[in-house]
Amino acid sequence: MKHLLAAVDLGSNSFRLSIGRVAEQNGAKHIYQIDRLKETVRLAAGLDASKNLSQEAIDRAVEVLQRFGERLRSFHPDRVRAVATNTFRVARNVADFLPLAEAALGFPIEVIAGREEARLIYTGVSHTLPVSAEKRLVIDIGGGSTEVIIGKGDEPILTSSLYMGCVSFSQKFFPDGRIDAQSMKQAELAARREIEVITKPYRKMGWDMAYGSSGTAKALLAILTDGKLTTGGITRDGLDRLKAKLIRSGRVITNDLPGIKVDRADVLTGGLAIMSAFFDEMRVDTMKTGDGALRLGVLVDLAGREEAHDRRDESVSAFMKRYHVDTRQANRVKRTALSLFESLFPDRSQQDELRHTLSWAADLHEVGLSIAQAGYHKHSAYILNNADMPGFSRVDQLHLGLLALVHTGKLAKAQSLVKSRDQWLTILCLRLAVLLCRRREDVARLPLSVSINGNSIVCKVDKKWLATHPLTDFSLHGEESEWSKVGFDFELILI
Repeated sequence: MKHLLAAVDLGSNSFRLSIGRVAEQNGAKHIYQIDRLKETVRLAAGLDASKNLSQEAIDRAVEVLQRFGERLRSFHPDRVRAVATNTFRVARNVADFLPLAEAALGFPIEVIAGREEARLIYTGVSHTLPVSAEKRLVIDIGGGSTEVIIGKGDEPILTSSLYMGCVSFSQKFFPDGRIDAQSMKQAELAARREIEVITKPYRKMGWDMAYGSSGTAKALLAILTDGKLTTGGITRDGLDRLKAKLIRSGRVITNDLPGIKVDRADVLTGGLAIMSAFFDEMRVDTMKTGDGALRLGVLVDLAGREEAHDRRDESVSAFMKRYHVDTRQANRVKRTALSLFESLFPDRSQQDELRHTLSWAADLHEVGLSIAQAGYHKHSAYILNNADMPGFSRVDQLHLGLLALVHTGKLAKAQSLVKSRDQWLTILCLRLAVLLCRRREDVARLPLSVSINGNSIVCKVDKKWLATHPLTDFSLHGEESEWSKVGFDFELILI
C-alpha cells in the first residue's frame, strides 16, 4: 500500500473513487490510476425547495460511501483524500448529513470551495495532457456547478465556479423529460446569463485549445461521434444537430442516441444547454476532452503533499505577501508556538495536520492589520474564513480563521466553534506565543513551559525573567481568567 493513494470525489451527480499508484520517471512523479469506482447518486436531485437534502438522497449516499469505505479499509488516513462539491456546499442540512457520510466512508470529508474545485480539476486535466506552452481553457460541467479555468502548463491562471449544472438545469428546464425549442432556448439563455459574468476576462486572456472534462463533455463527445453528428471533437455544428434531434424527438430516447449511457439520459439536456451556451457566449468552435478530472487532481495534489510540495504552503506565502505581513514577527510567533506545541504533543505523527494548521495560522494571524489595527484579529479571521485559498478546504479555512480570531482577546467567543480538546491546546500555544513575542523581538529561550493534566493547564515561568517583564506578567495573569471561562484551570507557577 506504500505507493498507493486514494481520492474520493463526492459530486452532485456521481460519487467516484480513484486509486492511483505513484511512480517516478525521469525525476518526476506520475500517477497511474489502477482502480476506479463510480456510482450515480444524483445528490443534487435530492435538494428540496429549501435546499435541504431528502432522507432518500442521504440514504443513497450513505450506502455508496459504505461500499467505498470497504475498498479503502486498509488505507492509512494520510493516503486518502475525500472532497465534496456543490451540493455539500449549498445543502442547509449538511451539518447533519456530513457526520453520517464520514462514518460510512471511514475518512474525513472536505467540503471544498468552487475555486478550489476548479484548481484541482485543472490539475487533473493537465496531468494527462502532453507538456505544452499553450494556454488551455477547461470547462467542467458537474451536477450542480460548472468550473471554468484557463491555465498554462500545470498552473491555473483564471478560475471560476458557476452555480449551474447538468442535474439542476435538467430539473429546472426539463422537469418531466419533455424537450421543445422553447425550453431549450430558456435553458441556454439562463446559462449564458451565468457565463457572461466571466466572459470578458476570459476572452481577454484567450486560449489556444478548449477541453471539456468529466461526465457531460465525455457523454456529448460519445453521442456526437457515434451518432455521426460531428467529426473531430465536440463542435458547434454537432451540438446544434444534437439539439435539433432531441427537439424533434421531444425527449431523450436512448435507442436513438448511439454512445449514450443509460445513467446519463436524465441529465443530458441540462448539460447540453450549458455546453451550447459556452460555445456561443465564449465563442468556442471546437473542444477536445481531457481524461483527467477532479479525482485525478486530488491524487496529484495528495502526491505533492507527500513530497512536501503542499499547495497550501504556496497559498500562505502568497497571502503573506499580499497582506504585507511582517515576516520576521510571523516567524518569531511560529517558532515559539511550535515549540510549545511539540512539548504538548511529542508524537508528531498523530497531530501532524494540527501542527501544520498552527504553523499557517502563526504566519497569517496578522493579515487583518492590512485593514485596521483595531480589532485586527477579527479582520484576520474574516479574511481567512472567506478568501479563496488554493489548496485549502472549507474546513481548513475555518480552522485557520478560528485560530486567528482567538489568538488574542476573549476566549469565550470561540466556545461554540472549538470541537476538541486538542484544538483548545493549539489555541493555547498560539496565544502564549503571541503574548511572548509582543515586543517584536527574538526570544532567545522560552522563559516558560506548559503542561496539561486533564483540564488543568500548568504554566511554569522563570520568576527572574517575569520580574523584568511586567506587561507579560499582567497578560499571563489575564490568561488565568480567560481560560477559566471556557472550562480550564490555568495555574501560573513561578520557578
